[in-house]
Amino acid sequence: MESMEREYAVVLEEEEDGWYSVWVPALPGCGSQGSTKEEALRNIQEAIELHIRGLLEDGLPVPPGDRELVVERVRVAA
Repeated sequence: MESMEREYAVVLEEEEDGWYSVWVPALPGCGSQGSTKEEALRNIQEAIELHIRGLLEDGLPVPPGDRELVVERVRVAA
């Protein structure tokens, strides 16, 4: 199996209940959550590893580590 180190940008969002959701834009369908930011980040690291393992087992290409993800805030009148 292919083995190399990659780095992915993740999006971390605090939910209304205080938990954190986290997902990987470069890996559609790869997401996790945690009761703290630290737990969510540990969980997404494991989710990414499992996601990549599944891609490799299925003979599918693994997206390379992605470019920096830039998140901007936009103010609108609503």
